[in-house]
Amino acid sequence: MKEISSKQLQKMIEDKQNLNIIDVREVEEVAHGKIPKAIHIPLGLLEFRKHELDKSKEYIIVCRSGGRSARAASFLEDQGFHVTNLIGGMLAWEGETE
Repeated sequence: MKEISSKQLQKMIEDKQNLNIIDVREVEEVAHGKIPKAIHIPLGLLEFRKHELDKSKEYIIVCRSGGRSARAASFLEDQGFHVTNLIGGMLAWEGETE
C-alpha cells in the first residue's frame, strides 16, 4: 500500500494539485475540522458508498491516526481502486482545516 506524509500532502495542496481526499473518520471527529475539499465517508459506510468513487482516479485516505485509513485503503485497493494512506492521519496534519 502506498503512503504519504502530511508534509508531502500539504505541499501537493499548496501546489494546487487536483487531489481526491477521503476522510473515513466518524461524523463527530470531522466536526472538529477536516482537510479542505476532503470527501467525508465514514469507514463503516465505505463498502456501501464505494460506487460513488471512480476507479480511474487516485484517492488519498485520511483518518485520525492512520489505522482506520490503512484498513480503508486496503479494502479499496482490493476493490481495484488506486489509493494512498496518509501516515499519522489528522494527528500529524499541520495544514489548514475546514
